[in-house]
Amino acid sequence: MNDTVTLEINVIDSFEEFSHCFTGECRVAVLPILYKISQVLVDSADFTASIPVILDTMQNHLKMQRGIITLYDRHVDTIFIHDSFGLSEEEKTRGIYAVGEGVTGKVVEKGKAIVAKRLIQNPDFLNRTQAYPKKGRSKAAFFSVPIIRGQKVLGTIGAERVYINPHLLRQDLQLLAMIAAMMAPAVELYMLENIEKVRLENENRRLKNTLKERFKPSNIIGCSKPMQDIYQLIHKVAATKATVLILGESGVGKELVATAIHYNSPSADGPFIKANCAAFPESLAESELFGHEKGAFTGAIATHKGFFEQADGGTIFLDEVGELSLSVQTKLLRVLQERSFQRVGGNRPIKIDVRIIAATNRDLAKMVEEGSFREDLYYRLNVFPMMIPPLRDRGSDVITLADHFVKVFAEENGKNINRISTPALNMLMGYHWPGNVRELENVIERAVILADDKAIHSYDLPPSLQTEEKEIGVDQVGQITLEARIQAIETKMIIEALKKHNGHMGDAAKELGLTRRMLSVRMEKYDISYKTFRSK
Repeated sequence: MNDTVTLEINVIDSFEEFSHCFTGECRVAVLPILYKISQVLVDSADFTASIPVILDTMQNHLKMQRGIITLYDRHVDTIFIHDSFGLSEEEKTRGIYAVGEGVTGKVVEKGKAIVAKRLIQNPDFLNRTQAYPKKGRSKAAFFSVPIIRGQKVLGTIGAERVYINPHLLRQDLQLLAMIAAMMAPAVELYMLENIEKVRLENENRRLKNTLKERFKPSNIIGCSKPMQDIYQLIHKVAATKATVLILGESGVGKELVATAIHYNSPSADGPFIKANCAAFPESLAESELFGHEKGAFTGAIATHKGFFEQADGGTIFLDEVGELSLSVQTKLLRVLQERSFQRVGGNRPIKIDVRIIAATNRDLAKMVEEGSFREDLYYRLNVFPMMIPPLRDRGSDVITLADHFVKVFAEENGKNINRISTPALNMLMGYHWPGNVRELENVIERAVILADDKAIHSYDLPPSLQTEEKEIGVDQVGQITLEARIQAIETKMIIEALKKHNGHMGDAAKELGLTRRMLSVRMEKYDISYKTFRSK
């Protein structure tokens, strides 16, 4: 049974029901406010003057948790939030919809009110504003009514609240429908007189939203919240020439972040030189970084350009910078201060234009305290620090990355493997990944090599992941109960169906022989979210 109800509302016939006080909250008290709204609209025909009164009525008199007023710019076929309460400015900026998209888009498309009796579980709920937590337990309903003038839908009024009494929900729906009908002429006039302003406002919101949502480096996989924060930092720092210090555990992808910064910077056409400081023998580190003149030492048979000179006009990435000796740190400090250096055995300063990105998995602040890392160099490098999150803190990115590696290694090994079984997924999600993305990549490569059919199974994974799982429903003599086995099978079938259908609950429910509502109830029982299985 679908949780979304589309309704045609006759605002005139609703007055009689609206005036009764049989729902625990009397709506007759709102009638003077309706009169006030009508007077504002009649006296000034000013849509914007009525908005504060309308939103205040929704928030303080109808006890709504959130309220939104959207406008529909038909010239660019876009719906955007014009005003609201319960949303931050950033969340409001994200609220942009196409006609037919989400609950709001469907109201504009059909010109009829829609009630989502439990918003968080509704298949049309997009969470475009990102105002809701991923695993919310909210029982709030959401309903939206169209603002119609003639045959044209001009926008919507939406409201969110927890309702125990369905009659009260219907009364509030009717009340907002009345308000929408009253304000429609003023909205039409506002759109006609301010069409360019509305369009610019809409475009500004769209561009801001696009900048926030679109930017994702092409070389990095994952859309978890911690990684979204990293993408924003990359986007901001890439446009500058600031020195960046990338911190994080081994295997989190620090080099990928450095690469993304370089190739999204104004110096993207310049060289990107990678220097692994841990790989330099101490006696040759200075020569590798800064070069040497012919004859500078035994074996120096020709002039050699070091990594800094090779990176001129671009970016140098100093990986594992914490491994440099104190003497080399001193020379590196001089380069950071003066943007010039001398080759080993040379006496001529060489000027360079280089962006420096350093990375380490060590605690440089602690090394400064211990005296193994120069304090002044630390502060020179630590201009724009970025802490890359470990894989264990990235949630469903584990599944996204695993699927990517399966595709890569299956193609590389000439195998037709297209999925990861549910037990294997559970093991991947339950593991703590001390080696992070690099370890996951190695695990999947091994599993692809071992796999004998079209799927990666739990027995294809290495022993380090073969941990004992806590079983539900184990009785006192250690036997797994029938109920536990049924639940385990049910969970597996639901996850397999959602994964197969890319998280689309309607298709998954059909395959399982359930209604969407029945599937939703089971998913809530087992704490399964369809969003985990959506392609990013």
